[in-house]
Amino acid sequence: MIQMRQLKGILLLMLFVVATAMLVSGCTRQKAEEAERPEYVLVIHGGAGAMERSLMSPEAEAAYRQGLLESLEAGEAVLRSGGSSVDAVVAAIVLMEDNPLFNAGKGAVLNEAGDIAHDASLMEGSEGRAGAVGAVQTIRNPILAAKAIMDEGRHVFLVGKGAESFALSQGVDTISPTFFITPERWESYEKTRNSRLEREFPLQPKGTVGAAALDKNGNLAAGTSTGGMHYKRVGRLGDSPVIGAGTWADNNSCAVSATGHGEYFIRNAVASDISARMLYGNKSLKQASDEVVMQKLSALDAGGGIIAVDKNGNIAMPFNTPGMFRGFVKAGSEPFVAIYPDEIQLD
Repeated sequence: MIQMRQLKGILLLMLFVVATAMLVSGCTRQKAEEAERPEYVLVIHGGAGAMERSLMSPEAEAAYRQGLLESLEAGEAVLRSGGSSVDAVVAAIVLMEDNPLFNAGKGAVLNEAGDIAHDASLMEGSEGRAGAVGAVQTIRNPILAAKAIMDEGRHVFLVGKGAESFALSQGVDTISPTFFITPERWESYEKTRNSRLEREFPLQPKGTVGAAALDKNGNLAAGTSTGGMHYKRVGRLGDSPVIGAGTWADNNSCAVSATGHGEYFIRNAVASDISARMLYGNKSLKQASDEVVMQKLSALDAGGGIIAVDKNGNIAMPFNTPGMFRGFVKAGSEPFVAIYPDEIQLD
């Protein structure tokens, strides 16, 4: 009997020692990861699609790279000064909404009726607060309306005239819808309308914009803004304004902004799926992102990509299309922008 008690005591002691060692190891690893975490990180995208070198002039390529750099600079200025990840994401996206090269804000694509219909969303990772707008036509910068909804806190998602009225009441600038229409977009619309093709159109080399950031306080945020799909049906919403599909942020895992064929991204809850794989499957950001984009979406023949940053400052930018406008900057490093798959991603 005494020997049995002694054996049980030894086993309990061994279990205690092993558990303690695992706890210490886990804490040590967590502290090491936090120590290695950069002060701040910002990662952006300007859409995924058929960005092939042979189809893009040197002048156009240079213009896109410059637009991405300016967006990074705007967001980094916020982070460098100690600003929040939310404000950095908004600053970066506003620059791309104002840039007619991208399919968001000025220069957005038109729907079947020849109208503008913007969508945008924003989420922060500390409390999970979020805001989104859909099918708006008069809001100067849709991402600012999404932020106003998030800040006010009563709702998460407003669409159409209701979203526009709320934005106006919160001091968000509005403007005539004609402001957003560029000659290039109108020509593309007319060409499609005259051809009378009623089918889905391939991704164009001008797309949805988004940003994800980690600030000095360790808070994550992500946002996405778009004009939607070229010649889409009136009333169609894609994944960009849908929290969990096009945008997600959780301080326990990562912040994600997506771009691509929205219907597939909604059906597969792409942005939140990446976070879930990290939280419940113990996957790294790269593993989770690659599984969702390069395996799951590719198997469905769904084109697109994501940009993301995790709680330790690691980034991911996978895409399964010929190209994706993308870039990132970390504290103490030079900004990096890219378009094509063979451009080295410096991490």
